[in-house]
Amino acid sequence: QEKQRSGPPEAALPQTAGSYAGHPLRHARTSRSPHKLHRGLTRGNNTAFTFTVEEPLKNPLFNKLAALAAITLLLLFGLGLIEDVVRDRQRYRSMTAQGVANSLAGPQTLVGPMIHSACVESWDVATGQGEERRATEQRREFLLTAMPEQLTLQSGAAMQERARGLHKVNTYNLKAHITAQWASLASLQPQATVKGSRMQCGAPILMMAVGDARGIRTAQLTLGEQTLPLRPGTFHPTYSRGLHAALPEAVRDQTNGLSATLELELVGTERLAMVPLGGNTEVQMGSSWPHPSFAGRFLPSEREVKADGFNARWRLSALATTAQHDIANGKKVCDAASTAGSDHAPAATAERDCADSFSVAFIDPVNPYTLSDRATKYGVLFIALTFVAVGLFELMKKLRVHPVQYLLVGSALCSFFLLLVSLSEHLPFGVSYAIAATACVLLLAYYASHMLGSLARGVPLGAGIALLYGLLYVLLQLEQTALVVGAIALFMVLTAVMVLTRNVNWYGLAPARAGATHGTTHPEAA
Repeated sequence: QEKQRSGPPEAALPQTAGSYAGHPLRHARTSRSPHKLHRGLTRGNNTAFTFTVEEPLKNPLFNKLAALAAITLLLLFGLGLIEDVVRDRQRYRSMTAQGVANSLAGPQTLVGPMIHSACVESWDVATGQGEERRATEQRREFLLTAMPEQLTLQSGAAMQERARGLHKVNTYNLKAHITAQWASLASLQPQATVKGSRMQCGAPILMMAVGDARGIRTAQLTLGEQTLPLRPGTFHPTYSRGLHAALPEAVRDQTNGLSATLELELVGTERLAMVPLGGNTEVQMGSSWPHPSFAGRFLPSEREVKADGFNARWRLSALATTAQHDIANGKKVCDAASTAGSDHAPAATAERDCADSFSVAFIDPVNPYTLSDRATKYGVLFIALTFVAVGLFELMKKLRVHPVQYLLVGSALCSFFLLLVSLSEHLPFGVSYAIAATACVLLLAYYASHMLGSLARGVPLGAGIALLYGLLYVLLQLEQTALVVGAIALFMVLTAVMVLTRNVNWYGLAPARAGATHGTTHPEAA
């Protein structure tokens, strides 16, 4: 019975490769009863089970994928640092623009001309009875305004580039000829709200408000055929920055209308906005700047943009805008007010709290920081496509590329974006892009020739990377069709990868298991 319990001698066990008899655990000594699997193998049947023990960390494919994942994360961290550099440079550029605006003048907004008059209505109110009866004076302060029936503005903006260090800011010198006509000034007649009240009104004031009064260079006002002296300020409670002229009191009772002409020279930074105060407003603007950006509540009725400048014309009716009502109620003008201390609200203010206006911005479409920021967002795609190309060479040509070599290739791709930002601060963006791309393509083609074992393999990889750089430059130049072009290009790359790998046995890439995973009959038993 003891012999039957202990089973057959060791020599009787099959000694095939990978069998349990040859496993190291067989030699382990223990006082416990044999394992269930061991008992099954020691029974009198002729069936032998084979199995292999694989550790994931010893799998070459698993190790390669884990290393590439770690390298990708490291490169993404590097791209994030480069994006931080681009954002820092953009912030410095914004600080430069703010510095120029603080020293010269900020974005300008024209409000006017219009006429206003401050009035006070007072009356006595009796309180108490008998000897304690007292008379208390009550007051009501209000502002009368007269908006022009016809407002015409003809202007030309000459661009002037200002620079601080490496950063440039667009400023303009505006020369405007403004004509305002009032058919009636009945709105300047005060109306009493309390019977027997006393009414006092200040002299009518013709005012022209601007966003930043420091930008006023010259101004001349003509009323009819008479030239009136201008003074700083507007005496308006909301739009206090600008200029004004005091009108004769007789103007208030004038029934045959009024006409005023203002010649204004004004400088500003990057943006100019106007409020259509007239019953009919017509604005004509020309400039030598070829990249205008029209914004606000109204786009130009006519515009012509050429390589040597633009011309735009706005025609607006009071039926289409609430500007007259908004200004009479003291609403802020939200457009083009980005400077601190301006009389106008920031652009983030809700539209219902802002007076209607329209504007034109003198933008730079090839801002190197904006383009560099857009280019950096494609960095992940660049790294992924390059790694896929190297992986295809490694797969199709039976090569072995070390993870360190992947890291060096990815680092070269990341360095392109840093070169692009630094060079574009000193050179035109197109030239900077060409230099950075050429340097990286030559470096990668040279390194790939040694990494992949021959020049015939390195040159195609370099050509593919050059094609990627060319496609990226095209995407940066496109605005409306960038998405569709990028999507088509990515689909074509995916198609090429699928065609090249259509016959690859992906299961064959994993190392074969030693022995079968299912039960087999021992040859001797057969």
